[in-house]
Amino acid sequence: MKVRNILGDRFKERAFDIESQNLMTRGGYMKLVGNGIYSLFTPAKRIQNKIEAILREEMDAIDGQEVLFPVVMPASLWQSSGRFESIGKELLRFKDRSGADMVLGMTHEEAAVQLAMNVAGTYQKYPFMIYQIQTKFRDEPRARGGLIRVREFTMKDAYSFHTSQEDLERYYERAYRAYERIYARAGVPEVIAVKSDSGMMGGKVSHEFMLLTDIGEDSIVICPECGFRSNMEACEAITENAADPELKPLEEVFTGEAKTIDEVGEMLNVPNEKTCKAVVYQRNSDDSYVLIFCRGDREINETKLTNYLKSEIHPALDIENANLAAGNIGPVGLSTNATVLFDRSLVGATNLVCGANKAEYHLSGFTPARDLPEDTLFIDLTKAVQGGVCPVCGKHALRVRRGIEVGNIFQLGKRYTEAMGMTYDTETGERRNPIMGCYGIGVGRLIASICEEHHDDYGPIWPISIAPWQVEICALRANDEQVKAAADMLYKELEDAGVDVLYDDRSVSAGFMFSDADLFGSPIRVVISPKTLARGCFELGSRDKSFGGDIAIDTAKEAVLDKIRELTEALNAKVPERL
Repeated sequence: MKVRNILGDRFKERAFDIESQNLMTRGGYMKLVGNGIYSLFTPAKRIQNKIEAILREEMDAIDGQEVLFPVVMPASLWQSSGRFESIGKELLRFKDRSGADMVLGMTHEEAAVQLAMNVAGTYQKYPFMIYQIQTKFRDEPRARGGLIRVREFTMKDAYSFHTSQEDLERYYERAYRAYERIYARAGVPEVIAVKSDSGMMGGKVSHEFMLLTDIGEDSIVICPECGFRSNMEACEAITENAADPELKPLEEVFTGEAKTIDEVGEMLNVPNEKTCKAVVYQRNSDDSYVLIFCRGDREINETKLTNYLKSEIHPALDIENANLAAGNIGPVGLSTNATVLFDRSLVGATNLVCGANKAEYHLSGFTPARDLPEDTLFIDLTKAVQGGVCPVCGKHALRVRRGIEVGNIFQLGKRYTEAMGMTYDTETGERRNPIMGCYGIGVGRLIASICEEHHDDYGPIWPISIAPWQVEICALRANDEQVKAAADMLYKELEDAGVDVLYDDRSVSAGFMFSDADLFGSPIRVVISPKTLARGCFELGSRDKSFGGDIAIDTAKEAVLDKIRELTEALNAKVPERL
């Protein structure tokens, strides 16, 4: 393809702070249509096509069958699983012209069950996996970062069906390995898998595949000592409290207008870890209050709280109706209509400062083991912290990093098949619900994540496997007949050899041409100019500056093909074997 024919503009001015959004906008990869909705120009679509080809190959290799689910579905399908009511505004609901309730698909578990139902009615049909690459819509309130967080997106989602948990676990391992292969083949072997929370998807076992980067939205907890990895939402928080040598009695202390942990700690000259904090939420379903006590230096993990309550929650807006003294709430002598919970960070703590349940006063000397009822239940409701205790090896080694989620896999169990009444006949004629697994990858987010990982100040550096064009030919002074003839010849030879070639024969300055070439990000570049022809050669170089030098004109095609093979072999060397 010739650069002069490509629709889209490239420009130098910085457009956005997030680098992938900045470079892909400047490079003419995408155009904003509406909040979280983008059109893709040819370069991005070519990358998408190559990633989708990798996805299809890897899904087919683990016995996947490609299908296609509808984008628009009747609400009855989602009502049958219970998610029409349980999911919030992220699910776009509307009525068709006849007044029937409809939804735009943000995920397709229900559609997968509906497709397989009645055509997989006997154990002899199992196991099987169906997958699609499809447009989805999630009415995301926090669209940001270009393709990193959008509302409309393309996704590969797969659904496996099994007759036993053991069979699901075996297949889950194959899918896990397939995902490792996908990311390595796409040029980001740095992606790691972390234990995660299943959220609205359901199921007990799930993993997220994360690319660690400072612009990531998710917090990842890693132990460098033993290799433990988890999403913050799913990571167990372990707090060790060293008991004071002497237990002090409970005593009221005047704290006046000091209400926050920092204000009270500063007034009484105690560190935050020697305080007990009260945090109040309300259930979304009925606005009933939930009060949690934890150590003052810890933060509530709202995902853990939601899972424990089996209810969505929000920070309390008005606690007067809960009979609570705002800023002075404490666990001793408490009288409230709220659900009261205690976090495990209080276990073993002694001589803490807590609220006294009356204005302008706190209590000192609070020791939970002594001052709370013996049957008090302590629950893990807080976030893990930097330097915290690893739940696997027990060392104070946890590190908290940021990451972008580029895929996820879930062991769903029978949640959807039971709810929707999907059954099969066993060998003995019993009717049972199949067990499901779910496996998703967002294509656009993966493109943006690869750009985040592989770029410099001048543009993307696309891996050879997914680059929109593997090679760019830059013909400097293309109005020179010899330059034009030589460049045309190489362009035809490489195209005939099946290479994806971008050819720039515009009458523009070398700086302008190279600036555009940097934004196109082709991993291999060939420069042809009057100066190179005078030396009897072309210049062969790489976008990442890892190699460069002259190549003979009569062996240029072979030199380029050799370099493509070299880059491809280096990339494939990092791809693990299939299971």
